[in-house]
Amino acid sequence: MKNLFEAATVEEVKERLGKLSPESGRLWGRMSSAQALAHCSAAMEWAVGVKLPPRRLIGVLLGRFAKSMIVNEWRMPRNSMTDRNLLVTDERDLEVERLRLRGLIDRFAAAGPAGCTKHPHSLFGRLTPMEWAALMYQHLDHHLRQFQV
Repeated sequence: MKNLFEAATVEEVKERLGKLSPESGRLWGRMSSAQALAHCSAAMEWAVGVKLPPRRLIGVLLGRFAKSMIVNEWRMPRNSMTDRNLLVTDERDLEVERLRLRGLIDRFAAAGPAGCTKHPHSLFGRLTPMEWAALMYQHLDHHLRQFQV
């Protein structure tokens, strides 16, 4: 299972981030490439405990089933449901967002398991550090695939 505790996976993600441009065509969704990076940064802030999202009712009801996506390494489907706390609708600068996201990825990877939040994810509930690391990779991969990088 690829995760952001693996140095090679972190480097792969950074390389793919470097290929993203404002002209990168998206295969699905409404966000621009800069908005997608801002969205990914907001999710990374959950993982490191900068932001603590409230638990959603759907997560309480279906969180265990949804959590199996992480464990079973399913790819996130196109147009997956987005928590309203992660929505980015304003215009963003790609370079600013790329640097911000790279910094959060580095922070997450450098801190290792001890740096993961213990606060439950809004949908999946309590996650182990390894589940956070896998989920963050899967989320980044989802949006990089969205823009064909």
